[in-house]
Amino acid sequence: MSKNTLHRRLKARHIAMIAIGGSIGSGIFIASGTAIHMAGPGGALLAYSIIGLMVYFLMTSLGEMSTLIPSTGSFCDYASRFVDPAFGFAMSYNYWINWAITTAVDLSAAALIMHTWFPGISFLQWSLFFFLMILALNFMSVGFYGELQYWFSGIKVVAVILFIIVGIFVISGILGHQKPLDFSNWTMGDAPFHAGWVGFISVLMIAGFSFQGTEIFGITAGETQDPNTSIPKAVRSVFWRILLFYILSMGVISFLIPYTNPLLISASTTNVGASPFTLVFTMAGLHFAEVTMTIVVLLAILSAANASMYTATRTLWHIAQEKNAPKFLANTTKHGIPVPALLFSAVISAAVFLSSIFGQGQFFVWLLNISSLTGFIAWFGIALCHYRFRRAYLAQGHKLSDLPYHTKAFPFGPIFALCLSVLVVAGQQFDALVTHKLNFDNLIGTYIGLPIFIALYLGYKLYNRTKLIPLKECKFN
Repeated sequence: MSKNTLHRRLKARHIAMIAIGGSIGSGIFIASGTAIHMAGPGGALLAYSIIGLMVYFLMTSLGEMSTLIPSTGSFCDYASRFVDPAFGFAMSYNYWINWAITTAVDLSAAALIMHTWFPGISFLQWSLFFFLMILALNFMSVGFYGELQYWFSGIKVVAVILFIIVGIFVISGILGHQKPLDFSNWTMGDAPFHAGWVGFISVLMIAGFSFQGTEIFGITAGETQDPNTSIPKAVRSVFWRILLFYILSMGVISFLIPYTNPLLISASTTNVGASPFTLVFTMAGLHFAEVTMTIVVLLAILSAANASMYTATRTLWHIAQEKNAPKFLANTTKHGIPVPALLFSAVISAAVFLSSIFGQGQFFVWLLNISSLTGFIAWFGIALCHYRFRRAYLAQGHKLSDLPYHTKAFPFGPIFALCLSVLVVAGQQFDALVTHKLNFDNLIGTYIGLPIFIALYLGYKLYNRTKLIPLKECKFN
């Protein structure tokens, strides 16, 4: 093995499609129906719009940093450069834990879908099959990974575009039996804002989880052929993805499916029959919708698992590069594949997955909460890094015109993202607090990721006696 070498083989079209398809998964195909059920059409649409705006700001912030400093460590590297090495250490391990666990979650979801179709084959067998498949795919070159994710994302994009077109036809009365442009779903009961603030805050969190993964394109910067061109292009595509895929999709769903629809209540990752996409296609008279959507959701989940394994591997490789993990984890093959980091991440993913099979349910739920919470911690970190990055850049006498790409939303963008990330994390038990159903076990399970992050941060800080880096001492090379 040669050491410390990744290959820059991701092309501009790979990065653009990875950015476009990064957040298209069960969050939009299934959880969008749960969101409308909880908050009504107006509450869900507003929540997704606000989170979409925050994600756009985050991606422009990440784009500004990653075009100047393309790093596989992405914002974990920037946290060490522009905030505090202890913050970067904690961010890196949290992000690695996040994606190692998420890989197992995605594999479990895919296995459940296939076990439903083929009950004669056990859940364990399907899980093992998908685990070995994803592991094998990650042994391939990064160019192959980019090509695979390109086509995976393309399928998801086509599915969403077709859904919007069919939905508009149903709304206009061209397909199905829907009355043209009927506003009844927006005026029934306590719509458009069902459950008021409680529903809105709850959906704000669902929307946030749905968008997680958009920051993955920052991790790919270290293996991108031309980051100065491909990263800005990917960032610019974020706005249109948010507008087209999430906002328009939520708009179509809100006009066609009432928030009182009982199927929305039973929506889950594997219950594709309850997906708003399936319901709308069925309304249009396309009765093969459930089978088609099941295939699309399965591909989306496998695409997510592949991306999760890739991200966990590169994050751990970067941690080893920074000498914060055993040295052998920084090794790569002659083709630029960090095999030790891949295998170690895979072992963690498999262990988490097996814990759920053998009945340690509470432990697995806690790990899921860690995975979810670290996504918001990552977003908080991106915003904080960019705020200090820009201030340090100007404090050291540089000009904004020298940046390959810079956002015009500073300082509002990162400040808005910082505040909203804190609000969403703090509001995870808001509904339980308002309804006086706060449960201590649920509270611990929800926030267990925070003390882990804080322990990592304080442990490194106290051991190495690190301090907040002065703006004029931040490193840009």
